Amino acid sequence: MSTPSMSFPHRTREGAVLTCHHRAIGCIQAPAIGSKTLIFWENLVKTLPGLLLVIGISIAVILQTPMTATAQEPEGSIRKSGPVDVEKIVRSFTTKETEFREALNNYAFKRDAVLQTIGMGGQVTGEYRRVSQFVFDDKGNRFEKIGFFPIPTLTEIVVTQEDLEDLGGIQPFALETSKINQYNYNYLGTERIDELDLYVFDVGPKVMPNPKRSKERFFQGRIWVDQRDLQIVKVKGKGVPEGDQRFPVFETYREQIDGRYWFPTYTFADDVLEFPNGPAIHVRMLVRYTDYQRFRSEVKITELDESPEPTPTPTPRKP
Repeated sequence: MSTPSMSFPHRTREGAVLTCHHRAIGCIQAPAIGSKTLIFWENLVKTLPGLLLVIGISIAVILQTPMTATAQEPEGSIRKSGPVDVEKIVRSFTTKETEFREALNNYAFKRDAVLQTIGMGGQVTGEYRRVSQFVFDDKGNRFEKIGFFPIPTLTEIVVTQEDLEDLGGIQPFALETSKINQYNYNYLGTERIDELDLYVFDVGPKVMPNPKRSKERFFQGRIWVDQRDLQIVKVKGKGVPEGDQRFPVFETYREQIDGRYWFPTYTFADDVLEFPNGPAIHVRMLVRYTDYQRFRSEVKITELDESPEPTPTPTPRKP
């Protein structure tokens, strides 16, 4: 993401939706878009009693924040397990990841992506939304059909080509199968989340590309691998390299859709981007992947001016 120069009206946000999945990681709080919250506060501060009430609430929140944060956001505990064959685990889950990506070629799915910038008071100051249907051909090439793409109202950042590549690759899948051998895998231990026992790895590229010379994108962060299925079920990290751009730290959760493979269903980010030559910008992102449908794709691409070779007409035989 980089910084821009257009201005559009902004939208506001309120509420949340709580979603849970069977054989999936966690219950996720997802933001929803609305305007009633902002109207409420605008009406409240029009009067002196309302203003005093807002000040009192703010002081109370500040005083209670450390205690609340500690109580509601416990850190997960990674346990140092006994001797494990790390190379075998890495080989197994990277093989399963390759199998999953091949199986994904037989699926279509819907992606609903929302990126917002957040102001000082928590209000939404700009939004980028893109709803698309995806299909893969038998070679793994991804084709996007955009169903809903309103004019972006972002004024503080610009969505770049690298952002779009991360949205379609690193954020839902983390490790591109063609680059699996280009990563270092650092085993940290095991962790239990919900009812799942997981291996935990820190992952990063062996060689960080120079963003001025290469357009390659890599994942850098942490992955959680299910001990039973030996498949990635959760990732947390960001796309690299950054150069002069900045990319948010995101979390992606997967769900077992077909009883065999774990598919990405949810990506969320809430981060402050510290630009080297600009202001810090608070961004929030929510991506949902739904409507997975299995089918067999045989997509072929031809040039528009390419015409098929004429079929020769046999010469009629004379009696």
